[in-house]
Amino acid sequence: MHRLSYIILSIGFLIFSPVMAQSPHGKNLKISCDQCHNPSGWELDIYLMRFDHNKKTNFNLEGAHMQTDCKACHESLVFNEAPNQCASCHKDIHSMSVGNDCTQCHTTKTWIVNNIPEIHEENGFPLIGAHNAVSCAECHTSETNLRFDRIGNECISCHKQDYDATRSPNHRELGFSTDCIECHSPLGPGWDLQNINHDFFPLTQGHDIQDCKQCHKTNNYADASPECISCHQTDYNNTNNPNHSSVGFSTDCATCHTTNPGWTPANINHDFFPLTLGHDIQDCKQCHTTNSYADASPECVNCHQTDYDNTQNPVHRDTGFSTDCASCHTTNPGWTPATINHDFFPLTQGHDIQDCTQCHKTNNYADASPECVNCHQTDYDNTQNPVHRDAGFSTDCASCHTTNPGWTPATINHDFFPLTLGHDIQDCKQCHTTNSYADASPECVSCHQTDYNNTTNPNHIVSSFPTDCASCHTTNPGWTPATFDHDQYFPIYSGKHRQGQTWDTCVECHTTPNDYSQFDCIHCHTRDHNTNLGNQRCYECHPTGRAD
Repeated sequence: MHRLSYIILSIGFLIFSPVMAQSPHGKNLKISCDQCHNPSGWELDIYLMRFDHNKKTNFNLEGAHMQTDCKACHESLVFNEAPNQCASCHKDIHSMSVGNDCTQCHTTKTWIVNNIPEIHEENGFPLIGAHNAVSCAECHTSETNLRFDRIGNECISCHKQDYDATRSPNHRELGFSTDCIECHSPLGPGWDLQNINHDFFPLTQGHDIQDCKQCHKTNNYADASPECISCHQTDYNNTNNPNHSSVGFSTDCATCHTTNPGWTPANINHDFFPLTLGHDIQDCKQCHTTNSYADASPECVNCHQTDYDNTQNPVHRDTGFSTDCASCHTTNPGWTPATINHDFFPLTQGHDIQDCTQCHKTNNYADASPECVNCHQTDYDNTQNPVHRDAGFSTDCASCHTTNPGWTPATINHDFFPLTLGHDIQDCKQCHTTNSYADASPECVSCHQTDYNNTTNPNHIVSSFPTDCASCHTTNPGWTPATFDHDQYFPIYSGKHRQGQTWDTCVECHTTPNDYSQFDCIHCHTRDHNTNLGNQRCYECHPTGRAD
């Protein structure tokens, strides 16, 4: 009975103790005691604890922290007073040379650092080449091997003594850059020649010299010029095939030569005279017959005078052909194909003749005239429809014909007498009734005398109308509309004759049919004067048609 009562009291104490008793862990800890303690006492059993440190706090227990005694960090029973900074628990053996955040280099599992190359790369100084085999203490020198003060990423930060001590060449006196990688490769194991960056003057082939002094003859390496002639003046002066000095070749060797030993092969920049096809000659002496290469002329006849003189088909010399071969020929061997620039008399259609002798009947091609009649006199003389000779047609065939074979279609330039509307007649014989086309007159009445004579409304003959049809008519078929200038005879559009009316009917004044030379004023002007005076007397006093 007493044992049961004790158990009940003990359970009640555990249940109500957080409420009734003051917690030694501070007022901020709100969890139940049985999360860490058991009824047998206040001693902690880490394997029986139900408190999850990772979920209940902002500090995860990982790696070595999981095996650490709680009291090592929580020195007091007020747990939230424990600091969470590395330096709070761990002594800085690096003397603040790398900061106080251990996680930059270390993990919670071990203090051993396995990512030193990555750390250096993050700090802008990758450990490559020779730097990868150097111990930390060789660069980070201090009173302790665990102090890693930042020493800078510039080469000179570590290699000042190397720079100052170098004598071949003397870097300090010559003012060489203190940035070692401008000349030396960080990937190489040392400072030897193979690691010198000579890209400003590539050391290729014949220039691939291991002994710097062959070019850099003084300790002042800055004195060496990149100009070819600075090293090769003797080579230039002594060259005789061809003689560079006499010919005036450029002293810039690279214009013709590469860095191949022996100066071969040499590529001459011959763009000023392209060596194509028949000109692609490997033996320079075929054209450059003297050592003075400057004497060779780019003019064709300079080399081909004999070819020009001996050519018979056609004979170039007698014909007066140009001595500029390129005007007709390419550089194809054999001079074929040859293209004659015949633009002064284009060879189109009927003139597209492949046999030059059809037009050029002699070897003197210059004798052939571009005048049409020079070749076509017989065609001109024999043409009957129309007869060109009798009609006096121009002997310049191109004035009417194109170069179409058969002379058709032919286009007559009839601008002197425009063939419009009713005059647009395709049969020339309607107007040109004889073979002499020159006989046709441009006067209207020469073709339209019958039309003039037979017209009765009005009667042109009786009315003495002009025989120049164009004075009233256009070339519209049917002679309409016709416009008659009445004011040249008697003004009917001024004074009282005008009065806003339009004169549509001629018979109002011309009362005599078919005789418009007769007119009647009195039938309108009955009260103006004595009507016995007659119509002609009116016009004698009123020439302008004014009745006032």
